[in-house]
Amino acid sequence: MASPLLPLLFCSMILLPFVLAQTKSVMVIGDSHTATTSTSPWLVSSPSGDFAFGFLPLEDTPNTFILCIWYAKIPDKTIVWFANRDKPAPKDSKVVLSADDGLVLTAPNGDQLWTSEGLSVKVSSGVFNDTGNLMLKDSGSNSAWESFKDYRDTLLPYQTLGSDQKLSSRLKENDFNLGRFELLFQNDGNLVMHSINLPSEYANENYYESGTIASNTSSAGTQLVFDGLGGLYILRENKEKFNFSEGGGRVSTTQFYLRATLNFDGVFTLYQHPKGSSGSGGWTPVWSKPDNICKANMVDKGSGVCGYNSICSLRDDNRPTCKCPKWYSLVDPNDPNGSCEPDFVQACVGDELREDLYDFEVLIDTDWPLSDYVLQKPFTEDQCRQSCKEDCMCSVAIFRLGDSCWKKKLPLSNGRVDTTLNGAKAFMKVRKDNSSLLNPPIIVKKKDRSTLILVGSVLLGGSACLNLIFVGAICLSTSYVLQYKKKLRSVGKIDTTVETNLRCFTYEELEEATNGFDKVLGKGAFGVVYEGVINMSSVTRVAVKKLNTFLLEDVQKEFKNELKVIGFTHHRNLVRLLGFCETESERLLVYEFMSNGTLASLLFNVEKPSWKLRQQIANGVARGLVYLHEECSTQIIHCDIKPQNILLDDYHIARISDFGLAKLLNMNQTRTNTAIRGTKGYVAIEWFKNMPITAKVDVYSYGVMLLEIVSCRKSVQFEEEDEEKAILTDWAYDCYNEGALHALVEDDKEALDDMNTLEKLVMIALWCVQEDPDLRPTMRNVTQMLEGVVEVKVPPCPSLISIQYSLN
Repeated sequence: MASPLLPLLFCSMILLPFVLAQTKSVMVIGDSHTATTSTSPWLVSSPSGDFAFGFLPLEDTPNTFILCIWYAKIPDKTIVWFANRDKPAPKDSKVVLSADDGLVLTAPNGDQLWTSEGLSVKVSSGVFNDTGNLMLKDSGSNSAWESFKDYRDTLLPYQTLGSDQKLSSRLKENDFNLGRFELLFQNDGNLVMHSINLPSEYANENYYESGTIASNTSSAGTQLVFDGLGGLYILRENKEKFNFSEGGGRVSTTQFYLRATLNFDGVFTLYQHPKGSSGSGGWTPVWSKPDNICKANMVDKGSGVCGYNSICSLRDDNRPTCKCPKWYSLVDPNDPNGSCEPDFVQACVGDELREDLYDFEVLIDTDWPLSDYVLQKPFTEDQCRQSCKEDCMCSVAIFRLGDSCWKKKLPLSNGRVDTTLNGAKAFMKVRKDNSSLLNPPIIVKKKDRSTLILVGSVLLGGSACLNLIFVGAICLSTSYVLQYKKKLRSVGKIDTTVETNLRCFTYEELEEATNGFDKVLGKGAFGVVYEGVINMSSVTRVAVKKLNTFLLEDVQKEFKNELKVIGFTHHRNLVRLLGFCETESERLLVYEFMSNGTLASLLFNVEKPSWKLRQQIANGVARGLVYLHEECSTQIIHCDIKPQNILLDDYHIARISDFGLAKLLNMNQTRTNTAIRGTKGYVAIEWFKNMPITAKVDVYSYGVMLLEIVSCRKSVQFEEEDEEKAILTDWAYDCYNEGALHALVEDDKEALDDMNTLEKLVMIALWCVQEDPDLRPTMRNVTQMLEGVVEVKVPPCPSLISIQYSLN
């Protein structure tokens, strides 16, 4: 008779390989793992299962992954180490253990995203232990590389930080790019924290120092130790311990998971998480350094903890919160800790000098300590307010100590709430109207005043009945006159619903600024652009667009569109509109000056711009369109993307301009029907088929322009001797399909030496110019393909209908 243990033994033998596969903690040469959501996310896990190593998807970017180590038994999978800090891995990226190079992470196109650096011997295996340390070992089982020595932003128990080693914060909570803060163990034994002025490596003043340097009474520190019992201390040369937590105590490593993390906001915190928790516990802080980063981190060559013009306040967990003052907004809405800019124009010219335009927002115990430019004392509170109001340079005045007035100007740095200021008042100067678009006051002329006086006399002198009749007649006649004047002036007034934060210039100001509209920068269907210089708190070069007024109704539509669209937008890849001018017969728009002209003048020149610069411009325009399509509160379809409408600043950063044809959509609206807009050669087929217009028309125009950027030739060249090359989109597909992409760039050596990128850009462009809008990617997808985050598949033939090229 068979033993009853045999079935159990048989099942155990079957399940054993599965269990081992799930808890595999040793890697052999050739082991690999692919980034995908359909399989196990880890390559190896620690023997206890507490830690895992593999791919996790990024929260904000679909189909992109980070190669990392994380706590595997808690619901939020907290990441404690990561490999590809600044190069997210697209789906189907692979990590392989190689004898020569250790761990190697490659994208699907073969590009190397990361490798374990510093290897001096061949690797024979990889071991993942229960401390969370991933080690690569040589044939003698010696450590060749380990994650505990490849520091990121977190320390784990049993990990140390030695001389000249550092932790670097993330850029944001869920952005693993290099951040602004460092925790550095200096070679003199001092452990310090400071901020970095990115993208440089300049370190600001330390906002924390352990003070563990050699002295008459103590020896220098040698390393920061996170021991297995939960203690964090600096070990000195004489073996004494400097307790980093200063009375914070130890936390049981048997009951809690622990991590010490330099957060993206610069606070170094020890966190604990109960083991065996089903999610109810979560990570809670045990202690943090510094105690108040808002006050501790004060720098004289940077913005401080928060961005410029922002205010830092402390949360209950000793982490900072950054907030813009009232009437100020974030420069980058996606960066709550970034800089703020005023929602109004404050300047030292013309009507802006009028003190009655301004009022004050009063903030208590708020200061920007290093932004002073003058101290006035003894002064009363009223004198302090009045002095700032009369001073066009003054943006904030701080009144404290009963007789002292500190005046400050933009940009304001190191903003913070500080209760030790004992009720000090900060007077922030703001525009009373918070807008330059105000209806002009109604002025009653002398003749009209006489008429009103006569009417008043009649009303007062007549009987009640006659008065009623007379009032009725006046109302009817007034209504008729108003309707008549409204018709006459309908093309000469801005709709009162147009609200934005732009400066209103007088015609005389702009005439003087442009030297009588002397120097022409460019001409278009709607007007002429002139170069000028104007004083807006400083001497500023501007581009003044003077709209043609022979078609007042069309001009008025464009004028209002420009104000509506660009007045509320702010992005690195959009031209900034500074102000406007409206008279009965003139409409003018004032933009920031772009010193390097249009993309058209750069591309269609004798000398081709560099291949790297063209790629940079293509990426910039794509990011600008993503902002318009997805990140504005009102979706914007530009409708006229072409090289002539892409301007280049001092650094050749691409800026999208000319929003006159833009179509606005509400957030719950995805399409619109409208008359044909745009420029021949860049117009999508939807316009000619009476199909609904969506943001995909911009994608089409971008695809055409991307081919122009690649080839440095215009989209339509009917003078071309070879008819097959006349229409760029058709010719580009033929070149791609026939494997002759070199013909597109001719003798451009830089492009020819980078055939992989060249092919990728052409493929992206061909997807963008598909006749079927549903086949075109979104601009978000385009940016992901450009950055190598998303794979570019083989594009079909665009099947472009050439009807648009035959239009006059």
